[in-house]
Amino acid sequence: MKRCPACWFLAGLLALVVASFVSLDLQWSRFFSADALRRMGRFLAELLAPSTDPRFIAKLLPAMLETLAMSVVGTLLAAVFGLLLALPAARTHADDPARGRSLTRLVLNALRSVPELMWAALLLISAGLGPMAGTLALALHTTGVLGRLFAEAIENAPDGPAFALRVRGVGEGRVLLYATLPQLLPQLVSYTLYRWENNIRAAAVLGVVGAGGLGQMLAFHLGLFQMPETSAVLAAMLLQVLAVDAASVAARWAMAR
Repeated sequence: MKRCPACWFLAGLLALVVASFVSLDLQWSRFFSADALRRMGRFLAELLAPSTDPRFIAKLLPAMLETLAMSVVGTLLAAVFGLLLALPAARTHADDPARGRSLTRLVLNALRSVPELMWAALLLISAGLGPMAGTLALALHTTGVLGRLFAEAIENAPDGPAFALRVRGVGEGRVLLYATLPQLLPQLVSYTLYRWENNIRAAAVLGVVGAGGLGQMLAFHLGLFQMPETSAVLAAMLLQVLAVDAASVAARWAMAR
């Protein structure tokens, strides 16, 4: 045991899991009681009858487009600013001083440590209700995530092509443009598409705090216990997530060819 660090790690992890179960007040008997199961069944039965009122569907479609637009714009802004922050956050070669690396990584950590809902709540004060706050919240949080992923990808890029250009006196900007980024482009696009998949879900949730889109409709109808309308909004969220996932898979397949 003394010569097995992995054993100590697993033992500590097991102790943490046991302590977590002990410290939480998990009332399993109440959760699986007959009364709880009956109420859950009644609630699910109401959700399985979505509203098909044409007037409601006419309101639902613009909200779907608004949620999609929030995710697209937020992800594109995050990809641009994430790459700009990833460059000073990465050490591109062994002799790179990377003077701004620690500060930039601190900024990226701060951006992604704040959840999208908190960013949206803060931005609602200045941007007001609507999709503006939700879009900026997605962009800020995702910038921190993509910036860190992009920085790690840049640091782990094969150094051969870049080294060949450096020994010939080519500047770092042109090395990045002609050697590093072309190698990493599929990986960077893959990261961006993955975050887009996440952001379409997050954009739907952000409306709960008044950031527009499907989430705002969900919060409104669920608060009034209008189950048919709530069910229709949830179905629209599911369809949108499936469509975005399919588009992302198709884009990855096209890049891999």
